[in-house]
Order: sequence, then C-alpha cells, then structure tokens
Amino acid sequence: MSLLPQLVNLGYLSGVIMFIIGLRQLSSPKTARKGNLMAALGMGIAILVTLFIPLEQGDNNFILIFLALAIGTAIGLVASKRVEMTAMPQMVSIFNGLGGACAVAIALIELLKYQVAFDAASAEAPSAGVHLTTLLAMFVGAVAFTGSLIAYGKLQGLIRDSKFKLPQPTLINMILMIGSFVLIGWKTFDPTLPLSYVLILMGVSLIYGITFVLPIGGADMPVVISLLNAFTGVAAALAGIVYANQVMLVGGILVGSSGTILTVLMCQAMNRSLINVIIGGFGGGGTSAATAEDQVAQSITLNDAAILLTYSESVVVVPGYGMAVAQAQKVCHELEQLLEENGVSVKYAIHPVAGRMPGHMNVLLAEADVSYDKLMDLDDSNQALADTDVVVVVGANDVVNPAAKEDAGSPIYGMPILDILQAKHTIVLKRSMSPGYAGIQNPLFFDEKNRMLFGDAKKSLQALVSEVKSLA
Repeated sequence: MSLLPQLVNLGYLSGVIMFIIGLRQLSSPKTARKGNLMAALGMGIAILVTLFIPLEQGDNNFILIFLALAIGTAIGLVASKRVEMTAMPQMVSIFNGLGGACAVAIALIELLKYQVAFDAASAEAPSAGVHLTTLLAMFVGAVAFTGSLIAYGKLQGLIRDSKFKLPQPTLINMILMIGSFVLIGWKTFDPTLPLSYVLILMGVSLIYGITFVLPIGGADMPVVISLLNAFTGVAAALAGIVYANQVMLVGGILVGSSGTILTVLMCQAMNRSLINVIIGGFGGGGTSAATAEDQVAQSITLNDAAILLTYSESVVVVPGYGMAVAQAQKVCHELEQLLEENGVSVKYAIHPVAGRMPGHMNVLLAEADVSYDKLMDLDDSNQALADTDVVVVVGANDVVNPAAKEDAGSPIYGMPILDILQAKHTIVLKRSMSPGYAGIQNPLFFDEKNRMLFGDAKKSLQALVSEVKSLA
C-alpha cells in the first residue's frame, strides 16, 4: 500500500476527531468559540487531504477546484463580517440550501453516469444499494434546497404567510412525498428506465421542498430551520456513501443526527409531532385570534417602571427577536447588573423557539457577557415565575401569548409558553400594539397585571437604566 492513501486516511481521521471534539465543545458557551474553530480546522484538513487524491475523471482540473474554493472562501469571509446578528437565521437558511444544492448536483452527475452504464449493460453499473442511495441523496438535497430558500424568503419578509396559502397543504405534501418514494423505488427496481424519471423525481422533490415549508410560519420557523439543517446533514451523509468518502459520511451523520435530535426536542417543547412537520401540517390549522376591539392596554411611565423594578426582590427578563433587532442585549445586561447592585435577583427566561433559529437568544445574551447560569429553560422559568415580582418582556410576543393556552381556535393553541401572568407584575417593551411575527394579537397586553412601555427596546432600556441610577 502506498504512502498517499495512508496519509489521506490519517487526515480524514484527524478531521473526524476534530468534528466530534468541536461538536462537544459547542454544547457550552465557555468552549463554543474554541469548538467552532476546532470543527473548522477539521474541515480544512479534510478538504486539503482530499485534494491530494488523484482524479480518475475530470483531467485533474485543480485550477477550477482552487478557483471555486477561493471564491467560496471570499464570499464566506465577507458574509461573516457583514451579516448582522439579526440576519443569522437567514444566513443559516442559505447555508442549508447550498448544502442541499451540492447534494443534488453530486447525485445528478452520478445518476447521469449510472444511466450510461445501465443502458450499456456495463459491468461498471452500480449496485442497487448505491443507486438507491444516490436517488435518496437527490430527494433529500432537493427538499433541503427549495425548502431553505422558502425559509429565507419568509425570514427576510419577502414571503408573507397571509399572501401565500396552499389549499389542503397536508394532502398536497403527502401526495408529493409518496410520489417521490414511488419514483425512487420504481427507478431502483428497474434502472433501465429512461433518465426522464430522474428528472421528474428531481422536479417533484424541488416542489415538495416549497410546499413543505410554505404553510409553516410564525413561532414554528425555528423548528423547520433545525429540520432543514438535519436534511442537509443527511444529504451530505448519503453523498458520502456514494463517494465512499469517510469524512463526508461522518460529518453528514453528525450534522444530520444532531439536527434531528434538536428538532425532536423542539417539537416536544412545542407540543407538536415530527410527522406533522414532515408533511407540512404544522401550526394546528386554527384560524381565530384575539382582537383588540373594546380592550384597553395600560401603559407605564419610565419612572414608575424604574421604581417597580428597583424595589422588587426578583425580576425575570424574557428576550425575543425584537431585542435582537434593537441590539438591546448589552444595555439589558447593564440594567441587570444595576438591579443586582440594589439587591434584586435577575434571571432570563428562554423559550425553546425564542428568536428565529435554535439557540438564537442564548448566543445573543452570550454576546453581551450575560452569565450562562442566569438563563432558565422553559420548565425552570415557569416554576420560577410564580415567585417573581416583575417580568420584563423585551421584544417577545408569541412565546408569552396566553392564547396558546386559552384559545382552542388560535393557530398557536397547544404550544407551551412562558406563563408570565403567574408573576405579580409584567412590563412589555414594544414599539406599538401591532401583533408579533405570527400575526396573532396578544391578550397579555390587555391583562390587568400588565403595563406597556412603548418605544424602541434599546432606548427604553437605556432610559430605564438612567431612571434606576437616579433612584440609587
């Protein structure tokens, strides 16, 4: 055995070990940065050693390969510098989509080669298992590609839930999914079928990705982003089987399995089932929503809010996407420190789908140096809220909406929420009385315990900090 294959395998082994260590380190805010760098280094080593493998086809065209690598690296570097924290969900969606598109391209090229071998009854024709794996890679990759593009459009505000509605989305999605599996099975059973079957499969899969994500919206978007991420990992793992590439296989399995575990946990936290997500029946299908007619929300002055907070014993902050938009996390941390200097206990309640992607709020608060032990998950938060004096809601809406518990016709009915009305007082920081991302009015705003503090979240918190300081 020559030295080159051994060096390549050693490089792959190093890359895989770094992936696993990096993934483990991502589980803690203290080691997440190091874990990210470790995984990136592992990927770099895997790419580098792959370039040493001589190409049997393609004329060893390394110039094109390096050109593509350079362009991709440049785009990635610019994006990492310019993309705002609030746009990270959109960026993750694009990355998921590109991963799916790569799987489709790989599968299509291989299937074209297979077709030539099948038509010629060549001995080089792949086995049924490899053929099936490649067809599945195309299916999963295509769903991840168009699904991620739709998710990007929704997160960016380019696609409005109210304007793009499918009639009978669950039925359409079941037909497309079953149709895709029938085509995959048929082509695998009879590989001499014309290439048009592959192209039909690709078209149906691309459409299924659109119809699968289109009905999903509002507070459910973080779950579908996690699921699309898992799809991308599965597509990469299937491509790794096709190419017998260990690092693609292991990397894809790690991404696919971790994404699937996260999706299942988020479904449990949202009181949904995974099968509902896959066939696009997500969201409960309810239509009613509380209206603001004949209801009056009570506002609070900055001075009164500062007094209420300063003379409390315990305060819980509920962060949401609005805090990310306002870039208010650092001033929120400043208010937390100021209150604690006055003997007030301050914690943060994090809903599993707060923000627009999994872990969005955790990253945001870590960026502001908020201690991780101050963050509470859904169950711990709801236990603590009964003994809380004041809850401050900063840019969150759907995750504290009591309609999820009380209104059986609400689209979010059944979704576990932060039950902040258990606390003695609640203060909601909001620009206006407009509904949140899900487009559902929130009865919390009109509850007798609640007071509204209108304005930009960052400016309101800065003013609160000044008022609290003046009371010291």
